[in-house]
Amino acid sequence: MTNPSPDYPDKKSTSAVSDSQRLFLKAHRRHHHLVALARGCLIVLFLGVWEAAARCGLIDVFFFSSPGGIVTCLGRMIADRSFFAHTGITLLEVIASFALVTLLGLSAASILWYIRGLSEVLEPYLVVLNALPKSALAPLLIVWLGTGTNTIIVAGISVAVFGSVISLHTGFCQADPEMLKLIYTLGGSRRDAFFKVILPSSIPLILSNMKVNIGLALVGVIIGEFLAARRGLGYLIIYGSQVFQLNMVITSIIILCAIAMAFYQLIQRLEHRYRKKN
Repeated sequence: MTNPSPDYPDKKSTSAVSDSQRLFLKAHRRHHHLVALARGCLIVLFLGVWEAAARCGLIDVFFFSSPGGIVTCLGRMIADRSFFAHTGITLLEVIASFALVTLLGLSAASILWYIRGLSEVLEPYLVVLNALPKSALAPLLIVWLGTGTNTIIVAGISVAVFGSVISLHTGFCQADPEMLKLIYTLGGSRRDAFFKVILPSSIPLILSNMKVNIGLALVGVIIGEFLAARRGLGYLIIYGSQVFQLNMVITSIIILCAIAMAFYQLIQRLEHRYRKKN
């Protein structure tokens, strides 16, 4: 009895491998569906308990609102088009801040990796600037830039950019030293090491950093809108709290949560697609 040629794998083993792969993929999809179902049930349970507590008088709807009151407020905002105006301006400011933070963070971290002496000099300053409460800078930004979109975008950048630079530079410095040694041994330059080793190996870190940055950019934009805006969801939160329209405040907060979740899911899909290819 002859053994199967190594160039032509046994059909039974190939079938077994493919069956095990299908079982794994099926279990993987089932796990993700169960996680999504659990998340949905948790939200529904929370909203149900909240609405029941409001209807039974266990909580004061004037201070805590209710899902029904939020839906009514949201419908009113959509009807008078204020929803689109305020959400749109906040969304544009967040996208601009997030894009600039990503670009500046990658550029600055790359320069610090290229110039080691510069990174040693600037590292303590970056740590101090990252630890500085950014709300303390907001009044200065208003004096320097005035009130308007530019101030809000800069506020969004200031919250996230220093932490992004520190995180990315640290990740760049922790790249595989053996791969770098191989590049240099083969006659590669520092530029070759960056584009062939550092950057490709840091893509998961960059995507993870983007997840953090989108939340921080959103926080910075809202801080800016608190102080220097006449439009946007941050303005609605401040205005609603001043006139005791808590439905407006909580509705604006929920819209912000939805925006953050949408951006998170988008980056999560990019990360998932990258892992699938690799």
